[in-house]
Amino acid sequence: MKSKEIIKEIGNLGLSEKLLLVEDIWDSIAAGNSKLPMPEWRKVELEKRYSAYKNGELQLHDWEDVHNELRNKYK
Repeated sequence: MKSKEIIKEIGNLGLSEKLLLVEDIWDSIAAGNSKLPMPEWRKVELEKRYSAYKNGELQLHDWEDVHNELRNKYK
């Protein structure tokens, strides 16, 4: 089935059917996620950050503190 045909069929669905379809699509993406290749630039950046962490050169922040700071900043 071609994209235009799929879009046309989606237009015929009700809201609850569309939401179920989106859920199914996300589940299929998650199931195949381990097969997705990671770009080399991302591997390099992760290794750089991990090395900085191991060497004590990286300041870590608790996610709750960051979340609260952002909420207060954008009230």
